[in-house]
Amino acid sequence: MPPKKPAPAPAAMKPKAVAKGPTNPLYEKKAKIFGVGQALPPRTPLNRYVKWPKYVRLQRARRVLQKRLKVPPAINQFNKTLDKNLATNLFKMLMKYRPEDDAQKKERLTSQAEAEAAGKDVETKKPVVVKFGINHITYLIEQQKAQLVCIAHDVDPIELVIWLPALCKQMNVPYCIVKGKARLGAVVHKKTATALALTAIKNEDKMEFSKLVEAIKGSYNDRFHEANRKWGGGIMGVKSQAKTAKKMKIINAEKLAREKL
Repeated sequence: MPPKKPAPAPAAMKPKAVAKGPTNPLYEKKAKIFGVGQALPPRTPLNRYVKWPKYVRLQRARRVLQKRLKVPPAINQFNKTLDKNLATNLFKMLMKYRPEDDAQKKERLTSQAEAEAAGKDVETKKPVVVKFGINHITYLIEQQKAQLVCIAHDVDPIELVIWLPALCKQMNVPYCIVKGKARLGAVVHKKTATALALTAIKNEDKMEFSKLVEAIKGSYNDRFHEANRKWGGGIMGVKSQAKTAKKMKIINAEKLAREKL
């Protein structure tokens, strides 16, 4: 037998309609009619229906897969990048030690040649600049000449730099992981750079540099063993999380019911 519907409330109990005041005919509200030849329908976002290029679909699928799968600590450590304030100060420091570009080099060599032609003595002092190139940086770390190493977080394939934090820790060289390879590349006039290293610092920047290195060491070198034990990934989607939460709720409710018995 279908359940009975409750009787409607008596007229005395119904809320009285509030009488509306006179409206201004100039600003009269009119409902839109979305018929043929009438008002245009509201624009709806069609992002869901776009057929994205294959490279976009691949990178999105890769991103989702990296979240779902368990990520080993050696790879997961590249997700922990330098915080924004420290990174800003670091890149300000790196920009002071940019190597010369082609135009600057040409100008220097031209002026040097002119000076030599005039019979003047030319001072050839080695410039203090940022070092780049993964092989060169590896050599500098092994020789303990590097004072700070900056590694990009988005190097592909990751195997190119996966061993670099361990080498820096072993040789007691301060290192940090920053976003990203294009930003590091811009410092040395390249498209991308896997890592940069500073080998020398001018006297006026030594105080600022020592503070920067101290902060970086506390975040990376001192926490190396902690980062090497922490696995990443294993983050499920919203629907999967909701299902798991629902199951856990039922399990907990049954557990409580058993305890009461």
